[in-house]
Amino acid sequence: MSDWPLLSLVTFLPLVGAAFILLIRGDTAVVAQNSRSVALWTALVTFLLSLLVLGNFDSSQAGFQLVEKRSWLLGFGIDYHMGVDGISLWFVLLSTLLTVIVIIGSWHSVQDRVKEYMIAFLVMDTLMVGVFCALDLVLFYIFFEGILIPMYLIIGIWGGARRIYASFKFFLYTLLGSVLFLVAILVMYLQAGTTDIPTLMATEFAPGLQRWLWLALFASFAVKVPMWPFHTWLPDAHVEAPTAGSVLLAGVLLKLGGYGFLRFSLPMLPDASAYFAPLVYTLSIIAVIYTSLVALMQTDMKKLIAYSSVAHMGIVTIGIFTPNALGIQGSIIQMLSHGIVSGALFMVVGVVYDRIHSRDIERYGGLAERMPAYALVFMIFMLASVGLPGTSGFVGEVLVLVGIFQTNSWVALFATSGMVLGAAYMLWLYRRTIFGALTKDDLKLIKDMRPNEVIAFAPLLILVFAMGIYPAFFLDPMAASVENLLVQIGASPATDLALH
Repeated sequence: MSDWPLLSLVTFLPLVGAAFILLIRGDTAVVAQNSRSVALWTALVTFLLSLLVLGNFDSSQAGFQLVEKRSWLLGFGIDYHMGVDGISLWFVLLSTLLTVIVIIGSWHSVQDRVKEYMIAFLVMDTLMVGVFCALDLVLFYIFFEGILIPMYLIIGIWGGARRIYASFKFFLYTLLGSVLFLVAILVMYLQAGTTDIPTLMATEFAPGLQRWLWLALFASFAVKVPMWPFHTWLPDAHVEAPTAGSVLLAGVLLKLGGYGFLRFSLPMLPDASAYFAPLVYTLSIIAVIYTSLVALMQTDMKKLIAYSSVAHMGIVTIGIFTPNALGIQGSIIQMLSHGIVSGALFMVVGVVYDRIHSRDIERYGGLAERMPAYALVFMIFMLASVGLPGTSGFVGEVLVLVGIFQTNSWVALFATSGMVLGAAYMLWLYRRTIFGALTKDDLKLIKDMRPNEVIAFAPLLILVFAMGIYPAFFLDPMAASVENLLVQIGASPATDLALH
């Protein structure tokens, strides 16, 4: 199937489903049900096609595979260029899987403007996959910025009481950060005469220019991660977004910044990346410790998990700028794990919010008595978040810590302290909501998880243990690409690339 335009099919099939939903007519109930069905089948087929991408991927090759290249903007030498390597492969699968899960998970919870809701998520699916497949800077930028539109609408239309404020803050923060990214693209084009990403990876920019370009890219990617102090838009966006929006925001959109560092900053600007690595370490350590302490003070469940995301992504950015394979591989695994675990935790909050319509931690207590299955699912994802051995969170954190310890033991020490704090706030959250006496009247009548919620959680539970027990399945396909990246930045991969 190597001759099939698999990447284009995976990228644009959701748009076909969205167009089909747009044509659905009838009374409100029929339109809603048919829209859900079309969205689910479209997302499922897209996910199955993404599995074919994995099946046709050669893990021994370092370069881009399943490449598609067509002339596009002829007068400027800009092509439609798509491809994946071991770094981008797993993010494509993460995007398509989470789209299926959020559609299933929100089957009953969203009753207003269901048609438009499903269209927004299918458009999101196209844009997310496109970001990770694009091999041209202009094409990448279109997908990268295009994601803002459906997420802005998802928060602004289906969000909470302060949804307008949160959606505008999200849009303005991320858009303003990306203006300098566009300037960097123009400078690279003028310097190299192309926007082709593989060509730019082989282009040597002057050291002084590298630093200015790196800062321009950093302005965009740091907001997307988000790194401290550019993180203030995230808690508001998460709190006001509907559950499905929070899942994709945490699961995929926060990974765009980390992916940008791996795809652009490190290979294209290696000297500047080494020069600014101490800055990244400093901001990341502050993020890990400060936001963990802030999370300990939260009374809103979603806001606590939102601040935990900032702390976990601080570990990711430390790993990305660790010049060895353990750190970089660990950062990629940590991003994948965070996408699964954090997305699942927002779904966990969504389950009880749909029943009680409150995210206040004090509003709950004793749920284990009425919701034993929910308590078990919550416990597994909570333990994965704190890095329990045997879960996905453990693998990524250990790889990053070992990698950074080889470079800077002080950074490793501070990063570890943040993980201790992470265990404190997650265990605190779990104890307050699940254990204790069941005293509130409405909680005495609460029902356990619905079938669609069980189906939505099942693949995430499997992945948490699969990554924790057999990480080599996820590490092997990225090994050659990480080794190639280390060569590009001038680091020696021989002694560190050792997890097979």
